[in-house]
Amino acid sequence: MRYTVSAAAAVMALGAATLAFAQPSGYTGPSNASKAAAQGSYSGPNNVPLMTVKQLVDTGRDDQAARLQGRIVSFEGDERYTFEDATGRITVEIDNEEFPAGQTVSAEQRVELTGEFDKGLRKTEFEVDHLTLLP
Repeated sequence: MRYTVSAAAAVMALGAATLAFAQPSGYTGPSNASKAAAQGSYSGPNNVPLMTVKQLVDTGRDDQAARLQGRIVSFEGDERYTFEDATGRITVEIDNEEFPAGQTVSAEQRVELTGEFDKGLRKTEFEVDHLTLLP
């Protein structure tokens, strides 16, 4: 019995390691790296300000809530993607469960990302709490 538990743990660890390098099933665009659950979401009014990448990078404060509209243009690995709008690009962190269940997101699909700006001394990125497909 003890051997069975250890073997199962090893298989689970191997599976987790494999997922860390595979492109997520919810995104089908380009990937620069060698990784969706069904989930409900709120769809009512949103008071989080809509900003451009340039506005966010130039004037955003650390931990500021914001919304961005544009395209996810590439997968960089470890839940990190490059997001682009008409004003520039920013690295975004998107957990796999934020992708719409049963749908894929291509590099041509317009999306709205709601989340929090992470502005540090060495890196600037946007941590996504919610992803919405736009028409």
